[in-house]
Amino acid sequence: MDKHQPIGVIDSGVGGLTVLKRLQKTLPHEDFLYLGDTARTPYGTRTREEIAAMVAQITDWLERHQVKQVVVACNTITVLGEATIRGKHPFHVIGMSKGANLVLPASKKKKIGVFATDFTVSTGAHKKAIQAVDPTAQVFAQGCRKFVPLIEGEKFGTPELKAAVKEYADILKKDGVDTVLLSCTHYPFVQDEVEKAFGPGVKVLDPAEETANNARTDLEASGLTNDLTHAGHCTVCFTADLARAKRLAARMLDLSRCSFEQVDLLK
Repeated sequence: MDKHQPIGVIDSGVGGLTVLKRLQKTLPHEDFLYLGDTARTPYGTRTREEIAAMVAQITDWLERHQVKQVVVACNTITVLGEATIRGKHPFHVIGMSKGANLVLPASKKKKIGVFATDFTVSTGAHKKAIQAVDPTAQVFAQGCRKFVPLIEGEKFGTPELKAAVKEYADILKKDGVDTVLLSCTHYPFVQDEVEKAFGPGVKVLDPAEETANNARTDLEASGLTNDLTHAGHCTVCFTADLARAKRLAARMLDLSRCSFEQVDLLK
């Protein structure tokens, strides 16, 4: 491994751009290679076997492009088990933080909501992680299958998006939550709408900041932190629909530090 190699960032689509934004802020001198599998998004409604096969293609592609670390900017892939990637490639793998250390100090009533994909909810992973730190915490996980298609479809500010946010927020309001984790990397695209739906009495948190800090700690421990002083560059790649993905990237990234490509994972 060479410290000047890029960091790979993977997601099922555009959601991981919210994590990339945090990574660029935390590691401003690093170069990044982002891969969003927009041809096959969403992953959250697929089987474990389908997800594993697609992730194997993505990580093989990143190895061919010589990344020094991979950040899994997707909760569904992380819950499937970033450990299934580890040991098969020369790079270290950083999964999405489940946010336990972020959300517990913020929740006074220890009634915590989780917005996630159906797959992530079905595993109970966030509840296990939070209760491993504090067994008294109550965790209410809500699948939000309408969010990713609406975000990928650029339906911002539409009645459809507002109705979906209200539908899912109303369920967690009945449970009396005082804190909500956005446990899908797509969801920070609509964080403002989610915060409005819950009102000022509920904190809405994004675990991406903790994920970025974990990536930095791993690089430092491995001696792979880039020692250059210029601002890093990001090559942002998608497997389909490049123009739309670039418009969504403009909502999160400084485009002056990015270049965009549509790629074939078999090349």
